[in-house]
Amino acid sequence: MALKPQDVVIILKLLLEGGKKGRFSDLAQALNMSASEIHGGIKRLAEARLVDMNGTPVKQAVEEFLVHGLKYAFPAVRGGMTRGMPTSFAAPPLNKQISQEGQMSPVWPSPDGTMRGYSLEPLYPSVPGTAAKDENMYELLALIDAIRDGSARERQLAETEIRFKIYGKG
Repeated sequence: MALKPQDVVIILKLLLEGGKKGRFSDLAQALNMSASEIHGGIKRLAEARLVDMNGTPVKQAVEEFLVHGLKYAFPAVRGGMTRGMPTSFAAPPLNKQISQEGQMSPVWPSPDGTMRGYSLEPLYPSVPGTAAKDENMYELLALIDAIRDGSARERQLAETEIRFKIYGKG
């Protein structure tokens, strides 16, 4: 068993839903995935002990994986200059905490993008579409990219924000 990038997207959505798994079809629609991808992802997450038998996230395990393992399991892949959707420190919530003057911003490539910067391959192809329709998922996905691609300061700020989103406190 090996986790896949879409499994990270699934666990983030489960965290936002308060651990309520709901129907696979509802999760699939919200994440721009198929119901079978959701089913397989939850099965892999359970085998990795990131969710319990009911599909509820195990918060401490999820925190440990996101903060300490994610950047090694799914390293960031940078590309050339492009137009796209801001991510990492260029997107909320970190864009309010980090000055971007004179710094190239990371973006998920998109012809509809609002910013020019260096290309950062999304964790999974459906990520930009999911982020465009769900502000809370956008923030979590951007924080994940800050951990995968950011400087030490950016990673530290992202870790703090992720812990707040997991536990509801700093």
